Amino acid sequence: MANRHLSRSIVLQTLFELDFREERNEKIAEDILIRNMEEFAPGVAEVSFMTTLTKIILGKYSEIDQIISKAAPDWPLEKISIIDRNILRLGLAELLFADRSEVPAKVAINEAIELGKTFGGESSGRFINGVLGAVYREIGEPGKDDKPKNKKDIAFEDMPIERKAGAVIYSMHEGDIYIALVHDVFGHWTLSKGGIEKDEAAEEGVLREIKEELGLDIKVIEEIGNNEYVANHPEKGKHRKQVIYFLAESEYKPLALGESGGLDDAKWFKLKEILDLNFYDDILPLVTKAIKKIAEISAASK
Repeated sequence: MANRHLSRSIVLQTLFELDFREERNEKIAEDILIRNMEEFAPGVAEVSFMTTLTKIILGKYSEIDQIISKAAPDWPLEKISIIDRNILRLGLAELLFADRSEVPAKVAINEAIELGKTFGGESSGRFINGVLGAVYREIGEPGKDDKPKNKKDIAFEDMPIERKAGAVIYSMHEGDIYIALVHDVFGHWTLSKGGIEKDEAAEEGVLREIKEELGLDIKVIEEIGNNEYVANHPEKGKHRKQVIYFLAESEYKPLALGESGGLDDAKWFKLKEILDLNFYDDILPLVTKAIKKIAEISAASK
């Protein structure tokens, strides 16, 4: 486990224990944190990071809880599971009050989601996604268009490659054509996609990923395009993501969004509704091409 991710899990464990105590102050928190560091992360080099983050959370405790209540009005604070509640406290502390040059907003959100997936329940990642995403949009989506900084420049051809596959999924239902899309925490509707495993064919990968992410069994029609972009992960550094997209057909049925970091919704849209959606620039041409192909298939079947 990377040092920062491990450090956040130690802070989370400290918050978890504090939640059971009537008295909650900096000295008690420091004692618990030191004990947890010695037991679960001996020799870790992120002591300053953990102590600073814990102090921020304690110093803004009431304010953070008020923000959670406003961002999740259907969930009284005491009804939120103790793990999810403290992951939100940690995530909001980093999102709103930490040094953004050290922890960009997107990193704060993604790290909280990963903690939810690791330590929370079946729906924790999605719930944390929704709350932090709502706060992120409310504060103006800081860093949305920032280009990641890298301490060491890596030539494009030397960057490691991550292969992915996705699909424009359509279904014929009661005389209408529907497209299945997913919504990310940064406010865009986009295509379901996921990583291709080593030695796995792209078509095999997309069948598996769509099933895991949306609960759909799809039939691949044809390849409709691909794109490649450079991503910068806080731990992995710069790497190339190569994504191949397919047109695929599916039965029209309720979508079951899986535990995918960064996504908070999934929905079927009629074709006429697509034009009003907020897409990424590189996704819109793929959707447009797919719609033209679907229209041809629909016309040929009549």
